[in-house]
Amino acid sequence: MIPSRKSADFLQWGKEKRESLSWLLTWIFFGLFVLYTIVPIWWILAAATKNNAEIFSTFGLFFGEPANILDNWNRLIAYKDGIVLKWLGNSVVYSVTIALLSTLLSTAGAYAFAKRRFPGRNLCYTIILGTIMIPATALVLPLFLTMNRLGILNTPWAFILPSIVSPYGLYLMRVLWEQSFPDELAEAARIDGAGELRIFAQIGLPLVRNGLITVGLLSFVGAWNNFFLPLLVLSREDLLPLTVGMAVWNQSSVMTGGQPVYTVIALGSILSILPLLLAFLLFGRYWRSGLATGGVK
Repeated sequence: MIPSRKSADFLQWGKEKRESLSWLLTWIFFGLFVLYTIVPIWWILAAATKNNAEIFSTFGLFFGEPANILDNWNRLIAYKDGIVLKWLGNSVVYSVTIALLSTLLSTAGAYAFAKRRFPGRNLCYTIILGTIMIPATALVLPLFLTMNRLGILNTPWAFILPSIVSPYGLYLMRVLWEQSFPDELAEAARIDGAGELRIFAQIGLPLVRNGLITVGLLSFVGAWNNFFLPLLVLSREDLLPLTVGMAVWNQSSVMTGGQPVYTVIALGSILSILPLLLAFLLFGRYWRSGLATGGVK
C-alpha cells in the first residue's frame, strides 16, 4: 500500500519535531553543565572582592569593592608571618618533583613492557593496571604504617614516594611506545652497536615527547590537587602544601571559635589555581596530542 501525501508529510513533520526536541534538550544539558562549571569559579572570584560581612549580606555572585582584594591579600600573607607563601612553595616543589619522577618511572617501565620480553611480563602489567581499581581509603593504614616503618613519616618523601607511582601513566606510555617507536628501529640501532640505554634516551624519547609532557602534566595536576595523602602523612604545619594548609587554616579558625575567614580562603583558592592555569597554557597542546594518541588503542 502506497502511503498518501498527507501521511508522508505527517511523518516528515514528526521527524523534524523529534530533531528539534533533541537539539533543544542537548543545548539545555550543555547549558546546565556550563553553569555547574562556571558558577563556583565565579563565586570564588566574587568572594575575593568582599569582606566577611558582605559575603553573607549580598548575593553570592555579585562583586564587592575592589579595595577589599588588597585587604584580603594583606590578611592572607600576614597569617603566621606569610606561611601561605611557604605552603605555595611546598606545593610547587612537591608537584614538580612528583611530576618529574613519575614521568621517568612511567616512561622507563612502559619501555620495558613494550619493547622487552621477560617472564611474567603480562601478569605484572595486569597487576599494575589492576591497582587502579583499589580505592585510596583502603590503602590508608598500610601506607601510614609503611611510611612510619621507613622513618620518613612527616617528611616530604612520605608524600612524594607514594605519588610517583602512576599505573595510568604506565599504560599511556606503553601505548605510545608501541605506536611511535617501531621494533625495527630499535633492532637497527642494536645492530649498529647502540646500547639499550642509548636506544631509550637518544632514539626513543624524542619520538614519545608528547606522551612525556602529558604524563608529567597529569602527575603535576594530581599532586597539586592531592589533599588526602599529605593530610595523612604530614603533620608539621611548615610542610603542608597550599591546598591542605588553607583547609587546616579554615578549620582551625572554626574550632577555636574565631570568625571563619571565607573571603581570605577564597583568595587563597584563586592563588592555588593560577599555577595549574599556567601549566595548561604552556603545555596544553602537547597534553591534548598525547591523550589523543594514547586513546587510539
